[in-house]
Amino acid sequence: MPSFSNASVEIAFLDEGQGEPIVLVHGFASNKEANWVRPGWVMTLTRTGRRVIALDLRGHGESAKLYDPAAYHSSIMASDVRALIDHLGFARADVMGYSLGSRITAFLATAHPGHVRSAVLGGLGSRLVEGVGLPGNIADALEAPSLADVTDPVGYQFRAFAEHTKSDLRALAACMRGSRQTLSPAELSRIAAPVLVAVGSDDGIAGAPEPLAALIPGAQALSIPGRDHMLAVGDRVFKSAVIEFLGKRP
Repeated sequence: MPSFSNASVEIAFLDEGQGEPIVLVHGFASNKEANWVRPGWVMTLTRTGRRVIALDLRGHGESAKLYDPAAYHSSIMASDVRALIDHLGFARADVMGYSLGSRITAFLATAHPGHVRSAVLGGLGSRLVEGVGLPGNIADALEAPSLADVTDPVGYQFRAFAEHTKSDLRALAACMRGSRQTLSPAELSRIAAPVLVAVGSDDGIAGAPEPLAALIPGAQALSIPGRDHMLAVGDRVFKSAVIEFLGKRP
């Protein structure tokens, strides 16, 4: 698996297909395989003639594990994505995130606009501005002695998922505590790239897509019918909308 270093932090990534590049940024406690390979995104996008690059965020998958929450500020993780685009020699790329990956993508689009040709913000709506989406007590659940000791339902869900993906629980707890930044309406209003905001209609974590899209000039909103935060990722409606969006963006 290829990797590169950003300020001494080793970041693993996959690189498949040929054509215009799209960089995929996964969600919290996930990884490139769980978020993008197994739900069929890599296959779908390469079949449309795309070069697909998907990284493991710091603290996740095969990338370096760090235990200081300050190392996971959203702007720092956005710099990992920028560094990957530079490492591969792209002038710019389409970037698609999901949940935490969308927060990072939005920070990338505001801090490094020249690197982002277009952005897909999946699994994150108004909570990018109002609140931070996932509850902070997930970190406590990740640090509990065992899954059986977790009583909070959302914490239990994420602890079970993290164990399923064989994640470093302490690194994830640090990431949860360090990556809870928001963006202001003024910052979002400066995003010039085309943006698609897509959230499941039954997602109780992300916030609605329409209020966020309204803050970004020209952004489109998509409510993915009948899907919650976990099930929206690989949804066919979501995939079709992304393919259409990418085909129409300048």
